[in-house]
Amino acid sequence: MKLIIAAIKPYKLEEVREAVTAAGVRGMMVTEIKGFGSQSGHTEIYRGAEYSVNYVPKIKLEIVVPDNMVDEVVAVIVKTAQTGKIGDGKLFVLDVESALRVRTGETNDDSL
Repeated sequence: MKLIIAAIKPYKLEEVREAVTAAGVRGMMVTEIKGFGSQSGHTEIYRGAEYSVNYVPKIKLEIVVPDNMVDEVVAVIVKTAQTGKIGDGKLFVLDVESALRVRTGETNDDSL
């Protein structure tokens, strides 16, 4: 099993959710986060005063999938979340040692 962690633009959440669901993903965790990368924030003017916005709002998705689904799910997320502009996000894939569904006691792939 693999854990896919993706940081995407907030307005892309619903589109990505629909796409990964269509690809066979049965669940995900979603967290609102703030961060910065290449864009390193930006400056804005509010009521005549200029101030720095050092952290940009993002959505973090955490999806655990069987090994045989990783490439497809990663490709779907990238295709759906990509705008071609700076700040599209990042994606990481990590190994998952074990998983357990609390309600039923199912483990590993069966728990997904």
